[in-house]
Amino acid sequence: MIIPPYLKKGDTIGIVCPSGYMPFEKAQTCIDTLQQWGYKVKVGKTLGNQSNYFSGTDEERLADLQAMLDDKSVHAILCGRGGYGLSRIVDDIDFRHFKKHPKWIIGYSDITLLHAHLYTKLKTASLHSPMAAAFNDGGAKNEFVLSLKKALEGKHSQYNTLPHALNRKGVAQGELIGGNLSLVINIIGSVSDFKTKSTILFLEDVGEYIYSVDRMMMQLKRAGKLDNLSGLVVGGFTDMKDTTIPFGQNVYDAIYDKVKEYSYPVCFDFPVSHTDRNYALKVGVNHELTINKTKVLLKELH
Repeated sequence: MIIPPYLKKGDTIGIVCPSGYMPFEKAQTCIDTLQQWGYKVKVGKTLGNQSNYFSGTDEERLADLQAMLDDKSVHAILCGRGGYGLSRIVDDIDFRHFKKHPKWIIGYSDITLLHAHLYTKLKTASLHSPMAAAFNDGGAKNEFVLSLKKALEGKHSQYNTLPHALNRKGVAQGELIGGNLSLVINIIGSVSDFKTKSTILFLEDVGEYIYSVDRMMMQLKRAGKLDNLSGLVVGGFTDMKDTTIPFGQNVYDAIYDKVKEYSYPVCFDFPVSHTDRNYALKVGVNHELTINKTKVLLKELH
């Protein structure tokens, strides 16, 4: 895997919105905090721009992201928010300059697609991480926002979390891939699709019906994506909804049923989610997952 250069003070972080609309004022704390960290900030044309649901037309969002990718003075690109929209433009992005001058792409949710594309097509690591709005919740004192700062500086992550009753103990090593379950399903069969053999897969989602999560996990299973994992990290599945006739399981039980036949380590309720509990994770980078009776440890390997 290609690891983009880590940032130093004085480097520039570009902010773009390649998917859903985000008001400019919601990113102000993020801009201020990045500057307090010692970085320069270059704001793209899509932040604060709106075209119905999106932060501009497909052409405007593509042009803004392309400009940041091609700008030699920009050392990392932070996506303002997720939502939906990247799949409409990803196949038109020109990565020729990026290949010569890779930089960290930062975000989650809809940005899962871009992480997958970078992993599959360019063998380049990226950051599944809090985005601009997360800075409004505690700012520089928020440990999850601070995990982004540490990641950009090149510090190796080591995250501990509490055990869960559904966890399966063990130790796993492999490249860390994944993100939002809906987007992981969306890329199956596309040029952005990734192979999961010997990887540590992480998944999270928000606002879905429990039966829909069950269906998506069945899709992963039927596509062979769960067969030969090194390990599985199940993050937050928040704001889940049930049908009028109850599905009959909570969301974690539904997920557990799809992986109970395998032997690899599995942890539940890891702090990667659509809530403020969302650690920065380096996609494509080798990690070690240790699950025992007292704790879960996910650490980046040197």
